[in-house]
Amino acid sequence: MSLIPLPVVSRFDLACAISDPQAVSKPIAARHALRNVRAFRRALLGWFTQHGANYPWRCTTDPYAVLVSEIMLQQTTIGSVIQNRRFERFLDTFPDLHSLAEAPESDLLRAWEGLGYYNRVRNLQRTAQVILAEHAGTFPATPEGLESLPGVGRYTAGAVASFAFGYPAPIVDANVSRVLSRLFDWREQIQTSRSQTRLWSWAGQLLDSNEPRSFNSALMELGQTHCSPRSPDCPRCPIRNFCVTREPEKLPRKKPRRTPVKVDEHVLFVRKRSGPVLLAQEDGTRRKGLWKLPERSHGQLADLPLLGTRNYGITHHKVTMHIYRCSPSQLPPSEQKTTEKFHSSRELSDLPMPSPFRKALQELLQE
Repeated sequence: MSLIPLPVVSRFDLACAISDPQAVSKPIAARHALRNVRAFRRALLGWFTQHGANYPWRCTTDPYAVLVSEIMLQQTTIGSVIQNRRFERFLDTFPDLHSLAEAPESDLLRAWEGLGYYNRVRNLQRTAQVILAEHAGTFPATPEGLESLPGVGRYTAGAVASFAFGYPAPIVDANVSRVLSRLFDWREQIQTSRSQTRLWSWAGQLLDSNEPRSFNSALMELGQTHCSPRSPDCPRCPIRNFCVTREPEKLPRKKPRRTPVKVDEHVLFVRKRSGPVLLAQEDGTRRKGLWKLPERSHGQLADLPLLGTRNYGITHHKVTMHIYRCSPSQLPPSEQKTTEKFHSSRELSDLPMPSPFRKALQELLQE
């Protein structure tokens, strides 16, 4: 794609005149619009053509593969998905709707291990089942049809529609919200319904309906790179001539973050002489179906030796895991609804397990 030279556009040229003195304190973005949308698109797409990352999910328009990637990337960084080829390995294990729809839950959870938020993969399986049962195995091709599927919201529906089917659907995720907030100097908290309406409207107006796949990918990647949350690289930004804000580091404005809740977790390392390790499988919690070291109250473990502690974070919580050594004969009764069972070392690798517990268990077994 050849680039067409762009005129230098100043912030002053972009801003509409404000005749009402009382309006000065209102968000500047409500007072102006990009004068040359085509030039904006050319600048963004020209940059993306030269510098766009070659992510594995960009090499396909298969709606199943695109949906898997989008569900994985919800609340998970690109680095975590790329690490250990999680996307490719998942597709190797579940290559199509049928294999995913029929998979035992334990296999799903094991394949998803390390990504967290396990309800995502449960919804992904339900989506596969719905498409097979209600759509004859054919993906809906519109955002409205896709949004009717389990676990598919407005963003994911637009992403699958544009990336898999070339449907001109706008998308707004955290990266796009950041780009648009700075581009239009939007100074309201972006979580409000008013802000979301405005952001989605801008995304729709800017969208290149002839190249929705490339445009949406470019806008998101711009937010990952030049328009990053901290230290944005404005001098090298391909759309800097269209950007109104003078304070990019202060945008977007968000609600104050919740203070993480500190939690102490007291768990047991129980092992028989022959090698099997006791694990607990929870039911009815956020870790439903996953195996972990059995947990007890602190008071039950006062006389047991402490092996060490491990720290990890999970959804607004900072957890300190206290690990105690315990023989099978010393095992206190459980106060939780769990299934506890001894597993051999050979079985451990096949069990779905939260990452902090797998790492702790691997260290314990090596000692």
